[in-house]
Amino acid sequence: TTLLGLAAGLAGTFLILRKRALLSDALSHATLPGIALAFILMSIVFGDGKYLLGLIAGAALFSVLGTVSVLLIQRYSRLKDDAALGIVLSVYFGLGVALMGFATRMQSGGAAGLSSFIYGKTASMLMFDAVLIGVTALCAALGCLALFKEFALICFDADYAATQGWPVAWLDFIMMALVVIVTVIGLQAVGLILVVALLIIPPSAARFWTHNLNHMLWLSGFIGALSGFFGAAVSALMANLPAGAVIVLTASTFFLISLLFGFERGLIRTTAARRQLRRKIMHENLLREFYEWFETRSSGIGTVEMAVDQIDGPDFEQLLERRSWQRRPLQHALNRLEKEGAISQDGRQGYLLTASGVALAKGVVRKHRLWETYLIAH
Repeated sequence: TTLLGLAAGLAGTFLILRKRALLSDALSHATLPGIALAFILMSIVFGDGKYLLGLIAGAALFSVLGTVSVLLIQRYSRLKDDAALGIVLSVYFGLGVALMGFATRMQSGGAAGLSSFIYGKTASMLMFDAVLIGVTALCAALGCLALFKEFALICFDADYAATQGWPVAWLDFIMMALVVIVTVIGLQAVGLILVVALLIIPPSAARFWTHNLNHMLWLSGFIGALSGFFGAAVSALMANLPAGAVIVLTASTFFLISLLFGFERGLIRTTAARRQLRRKIMHENLLREFYEWFETRSSGIGTVEMAVDQIDGPDFEQLLERRSWQRRPLQHALNRLEKEGAISQDGRQGYLLTASGVALAKGVVRKHRLWETYLIAH
């Protein structure tokens, strides 16, 4: 299950960047009729439908059919992507439920444990099942790493990749094949409903920590692996806790931690950055107001520096009228500028620019006017 989480985290990273998260949902639900149909056929032919390889083969076949169905609907109809995904997901899942009902009423269907493919049941694995899933997951993870450069290219600019001669369609096919592999081998561990979470949550959590794709890939795999390990361990130690649900809840815990504390996109980090940006904008606009106040009154006197020594500065109410500022933010900004030594109060409760404040304000006004000139001209 740890290897499965690792493979899901790696494959899910490229799935997220290709904006195909919902496609994995349709793909996983499309596996149900394949599992049921494979069980029915194997029961008829061999008298026992409990062969994992046969069930996985049926799931893989129908997941491919589901993906092709989505692509055909998108290409040959006017329906939007979400409508195509919703149609394929519901139709295939409905067909799967119908076939599952038929399969469980067969003579060998009662003990088949087919419901474990819907909700996941790690404890029901045999040693062969565990080895098969572990080896396949490891191969899928190695495939993602081997094609990292190519997948990164088509994720960020598929058109550029095509102009450079890369087989974008084949690379897309291989990427989705790896997702299909991870999906079908994850059915017994987390179930077809929750395997989507194992593909989507780890890369989504990793996205909050870094803008570097290489770091995001490894972090996503690490979160997926930890989710699989701790989820399976807790499920094994505590009775009546299905592994699939615990694995997803573990991954969700990592996601919430990342959402709050992520270095790059976490809520705490972005809130602090927005606050700092608003403070910077307020400071720059306030310095510009001071500069233009003295600039418009400096005719006949000379430079702005000379006007600062001879003209009264604006008081709080006059500054408030010049822009749609609020009282408290304006007062805080004035206090900060005064602490920084950019402004000072004169004897009539007005504000004056200091020598360093004039230099700062001149730089701000120059940058603002250059930018405004560029926007007007170009």
